[in-house]
Amino acid sequence: MPKLKRSDTDERATDFVEALDRGLRLLQCFGTNTGPMTLSDLARAAELPRATARRMLFTLQRGGYVSGDGKLFSLTPHVLTLAASYLRSSQLVAVLQPVLDRIATAAQEIASLAVLDGDDVVFVARSSPARMFSGGLEIGYRLPAFCTSVGRAMLGQLDDADLTARLKATTREALTPQTVTDPKALLTRIAADRAQGYSLVDREAEPHFRSISVPVRRYDDVIVAAINMGAHVDRVPAQELIERFLPLLREGAGSVHSQLL
Repeated sequence: MPKLKRSDTDERATDFVEALDRGLRLLQCFGTNTGPMTLSDLARAAELPRATARRMLFTLQRGGYVSGDGKLFSLTPHVLTLAASYLRSSQLVAVLQPVLDRIATAAQEIASLAVLDGDDVVFVARSSPARMFSGGLEIGYRLPAFCTSVGRAMLGQLDDADLTARLKATTREALTPQTVTDPKALLTRIAADRAQGYSLVDREAEPHFRSISVPVRRYDDVIVAAINMGAHVDRVPAQELIERFLPLLREGAGSVHSQLL
């Protein structure tokens, strides 16, 4: 009798390392609180038995990622080597960082690069003019994709049917009084953004802040990221985002089209 082949799903299930998955979940739980966390708090946040969490923490402590006295635990700076590995290996960051520097200097405003991660956007690069205070969205900062200009610029890659399904499955909590949460209204806005080639979101993700974004396409026109610029509503009107920032963003995104694989 011929030997049966395992399906890809079966093979992935066999190759899955549960202990590693639990350890990574535990690392992520530190971001839910400021300051050291107790073993019980971490176990609860990671939905792990206390004894399992304890073994994971001591393993991470031995690797230098966690410090603790047996009662309270904290992340160490060694955790940043994980983020640094991503940033050093990311073609997007390497190619787009000079672009962000150029348009930030030209506009004298902060410029950022974001990618999709599930239902969120994650900011992975930014540039700030030297004269400006380096505030704003830091690298690693996450926001829901549905209510951000970078998120909508990237979600425009989906056709209407796929976009409808995705929006319905997404948790859509209002972050400000202006946040649009209705899936039909979001579909209409994202489709309009897709047609015009940019997204402008006004005070939906953060109070008193508006931003404009354009999608970043790789060589085959697939959207892989978005770049944006934004400002406080009292300082920069929405029309100025379109007239002054949009041409810089479009030029920047277009300049890397053939470089991204």
